[in-house]
Amino acid sequence: MSALNTDLYELTMAAGYFLAGKTNDRATFELSVRRLPATRNFLLAAGMAQVVDYLTGLRFTQDEIEYLRSLAQFVRTPPEFFSYLRDLRFTGDVFAVPEGTPIFAGEPLVIVRAPLIQAQLIETYLLSTVAFQTSIASKAVRCVLAAKGRSIVEFGSRRAHSPEAGPLAGRAAFLAGCAGTSNTEAGLRYGVPVFGTAAHSWVMSFGDEETSFRQLQKLLGDDTVYLVDTYDSLEGTKLAIKLGPPMWGVRLDSGDLAAHAHGIRRLLDAHGFGAAKIMATSDLNEHRIAGLLAAGAPINSFGVGTDLATSADAPSLSAVYKLVELESGESHAYTAKYSEEKATLPGAKQIYRYADHDVITLYNECNSEYGGEPLLRPLLINGELVEAYPALSKLRARTEQAVARLPAELRELSPTPPRRIAISERLLELTESTRRSLGMVNS
Repeated sequence: MSALNTDLYELTMAAGYFLAGKTNDRATFELSVRRLPATRNFLLAAGMAQVVDYLTGLRFTQDEIEYLRSLAQFVRTPPEFFSYLRDLRFTGDVFAVPEGTPIFAGEPLVIVRAPLIQAQLIETYLLSTVAFQTSIASKAVRCVLAAKGRSIVEFGSRRAHSPEAGPLAGRAAFLAGCAGTSNTEAGLRYGVPVFGTAAHSWVMSFGDEETSFRQLQKLLGDDTVYLVDTYDSLEGTKLAIKLGPPMWGVRLDSGDLAAHAHGIRRLLDAHGFGAAKIMATSDLNEHRIAGLLAAGAPINSFGVGTDLATSADAPSLSAVYKLVELESGESHAYTAKYSEEKATLPGAKQIYRYADHDVITLYNECNSEYGGEPLLRPLLINGELVEAYPALSKLRARTEQAVARLPAELRELSPTPPRRIAISERLLELTESTRRSLGMVNS
């Protein structure tokens, strides 16, 4: 990942900090989501593995530095700054909630404590990778919950917002409980199970449907999934039955999915193919899946594409990365915004989780005062991994357990009253004293 894959103002601020003699200042930033989308009862944290990879590999190449030198914004920047960038490595501390943790508005997902320039430069990447994967995981878990034990496969790479978004969407969806993805790169890069057989173009490329089916069966054997709706879903299913085993089942991608699934199931069962499965695709989301199951549709598996890979009903999060503490020499200041609708709380924080509520505290408040589960854990100390990052399969199992522990109403698809999030007395007191130190009074 290029160090220049960031907003220009991160780099101009870095140069300004350097000119101002702030290279030894140490900052604490927090990444959080201001508010939940109207269609989400909780978010599922994701993307921390990519944060680790980015920070441990952060480098400026000579070509990148020469490009910066050519920009008008850096004409007055001394050459020493570019030497500083050439040697820059991330040496800070990072704390984060484990991937797959349900999270709520205002709760920090990531805390960064590092030299100010380093902490500032990484803002754009952290926001984009955490917010995107959290969006996809949060959508995927809704599909998984709606499916009530039937498998969900992420099928949205061709509709993802960039080629790079496809593998990350596949990873986030698997973390959230999907069976796998159609994106082959996600399989290679992250070990996500991959699925897919053939498209309608396969069927149409042969002289007749039967030839296309025979060739597919010859290629895939027990993994054969016939796409039966190119011409007529029931006739396509009869043809699959005529060819006999081996096959996994059939895929249905158009029309009245519930009605067609009932007809296909009757045909398969009547001809001794009771073990054959039905997979449904076609513009699915959690609500359509819930509706199909409510109608008794005998569907075993769902492929969810556009709505999942783009989190279509909530395609962005109000993710922010805000300075909450600053150490400069012997001074230690707490910082916060108090602007209307965008106020923040000062100081590095911890989240304590209980069955029915969370408490946000200062990071140094003792756990014995609360007794809940502390959610923020160390990832990097002095730029080094604290321990080997967990395998995605292990994170996926943790996610399933964490979601299952949520109150039942939060796992419903319909909006529910928000979870209670309490603020500790010490954090409230610090917020008020920080306000007073800025010469502000209560409105």
